[in-house]
Amino acid sequence: MHDLDKIRAASEPVLEYVEDCREKAPSIHEQYENYRLDKEAVTKIRCHSDNFVVVVFSAEWCPDCHRNVPILALLHREAELEVRVFGHLMRDAKRKGWRIPPSPPEVDVFKVAKIPHIVVLDVNGEVVGEIIENPPEGKTLEQALLDILEA
Repeated sequence: MHDLDKIRAASEPVLEYVEDCREKAPSIHEQYENYRLDKEAVTKIRCHSDNFVVVVFSAEWCPDCHRNVPILALLHREAELEVRVFGHLMRDAKRKGWRIPPSPPEVDVFKVAKIPHIVVLDVNGEVVGEIIENPPEGKTLEQALLDILEA
């Protein structure tokens, strides 16, 4: 079980992260501005938003993060789903893992190997599902998240 208050204190809100990336990684902000959510999935996700917290590990250099983190920001905005970001991750070439710091120690706690690493927690801090790098083939990120929330 994970302490949600500690996660909130150590991470940043997804909208702040996307805004912070505006200059460093413009394609993150472009995806945020241009992506159109699946409205049916958004409506269903909104019904579950009070019961879950999404945590995502991200980096400005990661193309999969450029695609998926902005969608999480849109889901936060449209479905009121709480999304927290551990961002600005850096690889450690010598250790073949994450450089801590600047990467947060939570990369080890959540056993992050690839990013984006999206973790869905219930209100008790239990992991109920994960999406690593991209949603399953043939599904949008919002559909894959909905599958986890409804399981």
